[in-house]
Amino acid sequence: MKILLAVDGSKHALHAVDTLIELAEGYRVPPTVELVTVHPSVPQLPGLSKVVSKAQLQQYYEDEGAARLAEARTMLEGAGIDYEERVLVGSAAEIIAAHAKAKHCDMIVVGSRGLGAARSLLLGSTAAKLLQLAAVPVLVVR
Repeated sequence: MKILLAVDGSKHALHAVDTLIELAEGYRVPPTVELVTVHPSVPQLPGLSKVVSKAQLQQYYEDEGAARLAEARTMLEGAGIDYEERVLVGSAAEIIAAHAKAKHCDMIVVGSRGLGAARSLLLGSTAAKLLQLAAVPVLVVR
């Protein structure tokens, strides 16, 4: 079983990590986890490349991604669950669905709401969109 676990550092995402850890206890062979976070693309403004290099922008994504993944990494390591981590860039739902397909994941686990306050009034917009786009089952954790 290969599970894509998408996190953004929010309390809902960390609850999704807890849920995945609980589910993993029921498997004879622990699942393989593809741990991802998706950072929105920085808008391509005219002249941006004169001020910020591609390397600087990539470092920004990696640093922000590492911070978002930190607690989930600690939790998975504490539970003895192996994982591969990735920092992806783009529109979260589309990127998560495409990555799950490309990595042949059997399931996606995601929190019901993310970090954005306005986006978390109901079911998070990313989770709702992911339910429409994903080609595999999606477990949305409240």
